Amino acid sequence: MKIGLSSYSLFGALKNKEMTIVEAVQWVADQGGEHIELVPNLGFSFEENPDLIDAVHKKASEVGIDISNYAIGANFITDSEEAFQAEIERVKKEVDIANSLGVKFMRHDVASRPIPETTIQQFEADVAKLAVACGEIADYASNYGITMSVENHGYYIQASDRVQSLINHVNRPNFKTTLDIGNFLCVDEDPVSAVKNNIAYASVVHFKDFLYRPAHLNPGAGWFQTTAGNYLRGTIVGHGDINMKEVVKVIKDAGYDGYISVEFEGLEECQQASKMGMDNVRRLWGEV
Repeated sequence: MKIGLSSYSLFGALKNKEMTIVEAVQWVADQGGEHIELVPNLGFSFEENPDLIDAVHKKASEVGIDISNYAIGANFITDSEEAFQAEIERVKKEVDIANSLGVKFMRHDVASRPIPETTIQQFEADVAKLAVACGEIADYASNYGITMSVENHGYYIQASDRVQSLINHVNRPNFKTTLDIGNFLCVDEDPVSAVKNNIAYASVVHFKDFLYRPAHLNPGAGWFQTTAGNYLRGTIVGHGDINMKEVVKVIKDAGYDGYISVEFEGLEECQQASKMGMDNVRRLWGEV
């Protein structure tokens, strides 16, 4: 098991140019992180600056940490077959970048729809075609020895059973899930139960925490709503309302021994919050 950080956690510092992505790799190592997960186009871009690919790979090697996971956006809900195929080809090019970075795990989004359209009926109508795209990309990635994954986020494919359904439809040994323990709350699913459902399918695990308020206690600005109208706000891992000790126990009992990536998206200062989150996960892992 290796604890590290998603570059998304440092988005504030990257966006404000307080650090570059190469400096972020050094920073993660300095805080005791054992790997970094790269989320391009959130504070840095390999497309705009291809030289960053070699620079980031070199820095990770120098400081002795892994590049664990490469996470990109994608949406295979398209208006035409031509657009559908173009999106598949675009993601394949991102797989090439992942290979250049030496990454063996990659996450791509799969589908997005407005919340009113995220019904189970619509999912059942879409899932077979989504699986075609994911399967083709997974087959391409297998040439590099890369395991692809879908993350439980974006409301549409976020509940644990929908993630499982897509994985089963794709039916490839190298298509799994980047399991975000916090994101299940966005669709009002208990994180402990959802992690139990999906830990067997996990290629990478995200540790994220939220503060939670029921729908009748609107806390105001800085919060967003779940599909059922409850309120969430990201916070430092270990400071929120998720039962972290029980989640850790579920993950350990399942025998998971892969990458654990801390993902911070709260209002606190990102560097302090990221360090505290990694420290808290390390402490909780040792206590359970």
